Amino acid sequence: MRTIATANVNGIRAAAKKGIIPWLEQTEADVVLLQEVRADHTQIPAEALEAGGWHWHVAPSTIAKGRAGVAVLTRDEPEEARIGFGVEEFALSGRYAEIDLPGLTVASLYLPSGETDTPRQVEKERFMLAFADYLAAAAAKAAAQGRELLVCGDWNIAHNEADLKNWKSNKKTAGFLPGERDWLTNLYGTGTFVDVVRALHPGVEGPYSWWSYRGRAFDNDAGWRIDLHVATQGLAAKATKAWVDRASAHDQRWSDHAPVLVTYDH
Repeated sequence: MRTIATANVNGIRAAAKKGIIPWLEQTEADVVLLQEVRADHTQIPAEALEAGGWHWHVAPSTIAKGRAGVAVLTRDEPEEARIGFGVEEFALSGRYAEIDLPGLTVASLYLPSGETDTPRQVEKERFMLAFADYLAAAAAKAAAQGRELLVCGDWNIAHNEADLKNWKSNKKTAGFLPGERDWLTNLYGTGTFVDVVRALHPGVEGPYSWWSYRGRAFDNDAGWRIDLHVATQGLAAKATKAWVDRASAHDQRWSDHAPVLVTYDH
């Protein structure tokens, strides 16, 4: 079996002060995908780099330092590691990194959050369009090599009403716009990719993975399910368990997101 975790850390340096170090030391995951690291390798606290004996592959943003940034952590040294998905506009944005393990390519994604009716939303839509093309090509390449493909991370889109608590008041909010939701529908509709957590938790609200720091969103479980495991069908069929590692109390959180873990049979 192989357990894979994804978590938006909301800044690795801040998370290191709030409790991610024990989590990295104790997690049962074999692979951890991090987003919004907000640091290059030299800026990540030494105690985080040393926790758990992980191999770190970091893709920082070099065009907006201190923002974005993703990382892939593996127990075993990867066969190969790559940054970006071949689109020049986003090559240095710290939003995508992938590594090869035996039989599996696994990636960390931090899709832009966007903002309704602003240039940030237009940028998000450009990213989505280019990334969909990349995913199709990457899946075909993986299949030709006899590999599966798994893209985990903060996708910043709640697909359906069951994926956010207050969906009625967020119909015009970035992350739940019709075009964004349709983009995910089309991605899953190709028959290549599966939303693994939803497949294992059909017909239920959530499980949510992000809660605003404002008000009592966490205490009331008024969250969004935007941290996804998106896998090619062969791997998705081997998923046996999916869960959110939700903190037991608000003051024990080290991010506004919680890790999402899935166990896959080999």
